[in-house]
Amino acid sequence: MALSISELEQEIAEEFDLFEDQMEKYEYLIDVGKKLAPLPVQYLTDDYLVKGCQSKVWLHAYHQDGRMYYEADSNTAITKGIIALLIRVLSGQKTQDILDCPLGFIDRINLRAHLSSQRSNGLSAMVQKMKAYAAAYHQ
Repeated sequence: MALSISELEQEIAEEFDLFEDQMEKYEYLIDVGKKLAPLPVQYLTDDYLVKGCQSKVWLHAYHQDGRMYYEADSNTAITKGIIALLIRVLSGQKTQDILDCPLGFIDRINLRAHLSSQRSNGLSAMVQKMKAYAAAYHQ
């Protein structure tokens, strides 16, 4: 059985709690991004770019059996790690659950607090795009 959004957020928070130093958290975030499955080349086009990100982030989503699935890639390591975390939490979830979740883990791990304003805006843009996909498929 798949974990709920809150259970996945708790897992991520506990993983980040293991690191005391912010640089260690960044290194972990980069490692998370490296494990992201490659995005099929047909989605590496302007049609799939997330607007509002300083880095390039391509996001593809599809709906299957009442659940949303996301795939993504980025041209920068930290941004790739951020989108990988969002995919981990939201992919495979029901559309209503995605629309309802506040994604509290972002603040719990102090992610936004340590990002530049440009990257913070990009994070918000990624979340908004993922929720927009869920809204488009929501019944």
